[in-house]
Amino acid sequence: MQENGTEVTAAGIARLAGVGRAAVSNWRRRHADFPKPVGGTETSPSFALAEVEDWLRTQGKLAEVPLRERVWQQVAGHPQGPVTALIHVGCALLLVHDRPTVWLELSAGSDARLAELLPTPLDQVLTPRFGVIRKRAVDTPTAAQLQASASLLRAAAELAAELDARKAYEFLLGRHLDANPRQYTLTPTGLAALMADLVGPAATVLDPACGTGALLRATAAAQGASAGEEQHLHGQDSAPELAALTALRLALNTRAVVRTTAADTLREDAYGSLRADAVVCHPPFNERNWGHDELAYDPRWEYGFPARTESELAWVQHALARLKEGGIAVLLMPPAAASRRSGRRIRADLLRRGALRAVIALPPGAAPPYNLPLHLWVLRKPAVTAQPAQPEVLLADTGVFTADSRGGLDWQAVRAAVLDAWRPFDRTGTVPEQPGLSRCVPVIELLDDDVDLAPARHLPPPAAAGGEQLARVRDRLGETLRLTGRLTPPPADPRPPARWPLTTIGELARAGALQLRTGGNGGHARVPVLTDHDVLSGTAPSGTLPESDEEPVLTETGDVVVPVLGGGSIARVVDDATAGAALGRNLVLLRPDPAALDPWFLAGFLRGTANNRQASSYASTATRLDVRRLQLPRLPLEQQRTYGERFRALAEFEETLRLAGRLGEQLVRGMYDGLTDGTVEPG
Repeated sequence: MQENGTEVTAAGIARLAGVGRAAVSNWRRRHADFPKPVGGTETSPSFALAEVEDWLRTQGKLAEVPLRERVWQQVAGHPQGPVTALIHVGCALLLVHDRPTVWLELSAGSDARLAELLPTPLDQVLTPRFGVIRKRAVDTPTAAQLQASASLLRAAAELAAELDARKAYEFLLGRHLDANPRQYTLTPTGLAALMADLVGPAATVLDPACGTGALLRATAAAQGASAGEEQHLHGQDSAPELAALTALRLALNTRAVVRTTAADTLREDAYGSLRADAVVCHPPFNERNWGHDELAYDPRWEYGFPARTESELAWVQHALARLKEGGIAVLLMPPAAASRRSGRRIRADLLRRGALRAVIALPPGAAPPYNLPLHLWVLRKPAVTAQPAQPEVLLADTGVFTADSRGGLDWQAVRAAVLDAWRPFDRTGTVPEQPGLSRCVPVIELLDDDVDLAPARHLPPPAAAGGEQLARVRDRLGETLRLTGRLTPPPADPRPPARWPLTTIGELARAGALQLRTGGNGGHARVPVLTDHDVLSGTAPSGTLPESDEEPVLTETGDVVVPVLGGGSIARVVDDATAGAALGRNLVLLRPDPAALDPWFLAGFLRGTANNRQASSYASTATRLDVRRLQLPRLPLEQQRTYGERFRALAEFEETLRLAGRLGEQLVRGMYDGLTDGTVEPG
């Protein structure tokens, strides 16, 4: 067994070998020499990683496994847990990054020697980057703690040589976050970039609820290269592991001075004397136990003592208290914070004194919880000797850019709309009105009994569709309905079911008749992403994926894409318009060899209801399709093409029906709006 006792689950073995979990179960039953479990439970056993690797290598099943996958399995199966493993790896990669020759000298001997000698050089790197030991979030690991990590650190350094230290750590941390989605509240990359853009250049930045460091990383990426002075990044989080992971992530991504602390920010503020240029924050929402009883006389409540139900307004005032005069804060807020009656007095005082400068409603799906249109509050710290407050506040609503409740957002469009309104408003205090999108509202207009700051309630509605536009929609609908009639399939003659010899997608993949790929990686190039909802609804690629060091799977003309969740029998053939899009999550791509398989024949038979039923498995809340189990008849290529032409005609009919439905909805909505706002006569 491996010296560090790293264990791996059946799912991890499947990833190592590039197979499904069912294959691992078969190996355990059929091969007497398959490694025995060393831990876990009877239903979810774990195995010694070294023994598994030896067995897979002997069977010829390990040769193509990337180094990054093997390193990740060591992190996931670390005896002290993946978080400890990531902290040790981050410390070592920082040494590799800052002092590569020291690492080479230390790693020349045995694992025992490496663990014994490593703490001193690690401390020499960590102390200047993170400060003295009693104040920083990352403690130098001891030799005893490093004993279980020595082989992992060697593998991580090897991965850093392949990718570089920053990309290696981002890959491993990203894998951990993806594997534990319920444990962490993440700030999406597009939202973090927008908040950094609103902040603008800032030498000193604080995130008092730093989480995994996405906001501080975005501010450093947006302005670190252009800032003339040294940047200082400060973070605090109540979870010690997040404070440590954030510190290491920032140290590997930027040359800024990094300070992170583990403590409850509202109860134990670690930066009481700090006056930052900017504060960015994605605070926890709807917390009742935020310190209401203990903090009644805290000097931070300059704009009023928040009610127990108004934890978000406590975070707003904490952010303002940590800013220097003129400093800017951008906070992600739940929409209820803009209108709850319990917070109206604090909102009123923020407006009267000019601290609250903008409220921006985001589209649903911008960040968890994804069903709500969250808000961004932009605040500036008023000067002590300030003149009367600015007379207007900017209200904006970007809900028009909602792609779909399950699709990705067009962050480029959201960013352009927000910054085009905010930047001139920030310079001049006003900006021209854009119906349905943004408006400068006089503060006096908002200071009523409710002090309701929800942007949608104060913006003029977008211009309704005129009679000419509705006439064009009606004409197009008529043409589409006539086309639907022409494409309607002819009557089918009844005949008994065919008895073809069958094969499966898994067998075809093993024989080389098609390639099978799964999606979910964003890469570095920003390309459209084909989501599972796009496939189900027949729409253009609309999604986004977080940036990743793994290359995305790009679609090609003739590929067949299949959603694996939801229980629907759907398969889509990629056309020239969709080719080049990245494959999104919960999708499987089949790339047929044109000399062996017709793509339309393949897609058509995959849509059979009985075929999907026999290849599906059922959990308590979802249905999952095992694409490898889907069946196809063994037919000559010419006969496949005959079926393929019929399936292609059905797909065209289906798409025309969808278009007719969308045009009908557009016409009905336009008529309702026109009749209710007077632009359409009822007669």
